[in-house]
Amino acid sequence: MQQRSRAKVLVNLIYDKDYKGYVAEAPQLPGCMSQGKTAEAALKNARKAIQLYLREAGARRLRDAPEVITSQIEVSL
Repeated sequence: MQQRSRAKVLVNLIYDKDYKGYVAEAPQLPGCMSQGKTAEAALKNARKAIQLYLREAGARRLRDAPEVITSQIEVSL
């Protein structure tokens, strides 16, 4: 039996006030997004979207993806 490979993919969650839920995007995979009413649901849906994306685009797409660094900074108002 062939063992499935695993990969870690960065997912950003952003709360959307109009949708009243979360939008999940995988910045390493252009156009790969999902959503959910809770953060947990958005992440679960993002996992499915990423799997489908990589199945269609090929796992090579993830290896060729640019490095993404996400930071949170504090600014004065």
